[in-house]
Amino acid sequence: MKQALSATAQGLRTVMSDVADGFFEITHNGFALLGLATVFAALALMARPDLRQSGEEQLMSWLQSRRPVPEVQAQVVDLEPTAIERTTAASPQDLPKQQAALAYWLSKKYKVAAEPLSVLVSEAYDLGKRTKLDPTLILAIVAVESSFNPFAQSHVGAQGLMQVMTRVHGDKYEPAGGTLTAFDPVTNMRVGVKVLMECISRAGSIEGGLRYYVGAANLPDDGGYAAKVLAEHDRLRSVAGGRNVPTITPPATLQVKQPAQPAPAAPATTTDAKSVTEGTTPQKVAFLAADS
Repeated sequence: MKQALSATAQGLRTVMSDVADGFFEITHNGFALLGLATVFAALALMARPDLRQSGEEQLMSWLQSRRPVPEVQAQVVDLEPTAIERTTAASPQDLPKQQAALAYWLSKKYKVAAEPLSVLVSEAYDLGKRTKLDPTLILAIVAVESSFNPFAQSHVGAQGLMQVMTRVHGDKYEPAGGTLTAFDPVTNMRVGVKVLMECISRAGSIEGGLRYYVGAANLPDDGGYAAKVLAEHDRLRSVAGGRNVPTITPPATLQVKQPAQPAPAAPATTTDAKSVTEGTTPQKVAFLAADS
């Protein structure tokens, strides 16, 4: 029995030794073949530069495809968390009913977002309380002058929502930081209302103040500017009162006039009806210069 166990153990040791020797031989030969293959590949690449270049290009392409997408620099894509502080916008739903109705109506008519209009409507009401002006009159002037474009500029330099002559009324912008604030809609409204109040005080009435505002105080006709502002004022008051007002103004009825006798030639002037209506007349420049 002992001899049988001893023979079995000896056989197992022999098998294990043969397996280990065989594994070593195979591994040794495999490394030798791998080394030879590497040497032959190196010699081939040295002899064929075109193959080396092609291989390098393929290897670089593979490495580039395996690279992770680089993260974009934070300072390029991150938004400032304080940007809301300089954003001229508010929710119309936070406004009183009258003001919200005006914001939505103006938004529809002038194709401007209701959110920035909400700030302007609210500001007009605040200015109205301080100056005893109807806020819808302020909004009507803004509508006629710039159609609520805060970056509007006329050919004579009137700028912003209320088309204030910045170079004439630069001193009025100084407390806000300078004339560049003419393009800040709230600041422009405040300065524009100051100019309007001066015009009304000088004329003694709202309609006369509008003629001064547009620079037509000394002209026989303001080109329909005051009538246009007052008509928009009436519409806005109706909207604030809860009435349904169409946003498209019906065209004026055409009136055929009888031929008239030739009138005496009018004095030469540089102002035409179109420039008066737009509030950009040379006379406006002169008046505002006198008031500054």
